[in-house]
Amino acid sequence: MKKFIKATALVIMCSLLLTACGNLQDSGLSSGGSDSSSKSTVQTASSSDTSSYDVLMSNGKYKTSAISGITASDNSNTFNSRSFESGLLNLSKQQFSTNSYVFQEGQVLSAATVTDWLGRKSKKNPTGLNPASNGSKSETKRAPMYFQQMLEEDYLQKQDGKYKLAGISIGIAMNKIDYYQKKQYGATYQTTITREEQKTEGQRVAKEVVKRLRKRSNVGNIPITVGLYSVAPEDTLVGGTYFQYSVSKSGDLGNFKDLGYKNQVLPVVNDETAINSGDSDSFSNFKDNIQDYFPNLSGVTAQAHYDGTTLKSMDITINTQFDGLAQVTSFTQFVQQSASKYLPTNVDLDINIQTVDSQQAVVTRTNNKFYTHVLDAD
Repeated sequence: MKKFIKATALVIMCSLLLTACGNLQDSGLSSGGSDSSSKSTVQTASSSDTSSYDVLMSNGKYKTSAISGITASDNSNTFNSRSFESGLLNLSKQQFSTNSYVFQEGQVLSAATVTDWLGRKSKKNPTGLNPASNGSKSETKRAPMYFQQMLEEDYLQKQDGKYKLAGISIGIAMNKIDYYQKKQYGATYQTTITREEQKTEGQRVAKEVVKRLRKRSNVGNIPITVGLYSVAPEDTLVGGTYFQYSVSKSGDLGNFKDLGYKNQVLPVVNDETAINSGDSDSFSNFKDNIQDYFPNLSGVTAQAHYDGTTLKSMDITINTQFDGLAQVTSFTQFVQQSASKYLPTNVDLDINIQTVDSQQAVVTRTNNKFYTHVLDAD
């Protein structure tokens, strides 16, 4: 599983940010993208795909965010992380053009700061953005943990020969279900949070976060985009979705706008109605075709991502029971051919081919161009 997660993370980063990595371009700039005086060698990893950002790197290295992965409580649904990051990236493209800005993982907020913000408000933690405990452990009477996770993305522009921070996107992840224990190591209970509560509490948190960011000298009056994300429960096979967003041009946040994003597992489960029956049928045809050709498959499932009823992308997982390089290579080629023939056109695809223990191959389609890679193959 660890190998799969690491490999998938690499594929995600390449497909979302560096669809086709080009040359590294040197330029003098301030470390971290701010206007400090400390110098470092900085490059941008160029993308030949105009819908993807060039990525800012320092001394040839990709800079990760200090707040990545910090959560208020545990949630075992691993699909949330992917949806949380990719969804904010897509929201950012509406405000920060890929032709005018370069991307860098958030460098403004520290791990200590965000850990405090995700905690409950108390005398010891006055900056906590989750409500203070009311002492109750009842599922319906307790004050739940609404605010689950935070994500920062930085967008920079070149000014006077240096890249400077010119925009920030913030993801605010709000629990749909808050899992908790009445005593340490005891049974897990849950408090359900309504969409209206997510909106009310999410907007409260978002406004306070922007207010705090504005006080930082390296942020000032640059544009800030904030997306509110609904964390998918542990027992679902898809990640969550962004349900509202707002933009602060220079001061406070503006009005929040609703989003119609939905995720669905294919084939549909529990007698659920398909969001789009045509997409469901297309996936079934794809699934049947590859299972007929290679019957020793353990399973073929997909996460379909929608804006309303319009399919935007698909993440497909194919579990195999063979390890031979020739079989994997042949199967990967067949999967690409089948995807091109049966799956809906004009949508991005990420197809992961894997065993229980490791990832074997990846097939992606971005802007109608297919890319494949068989792991451990020369």
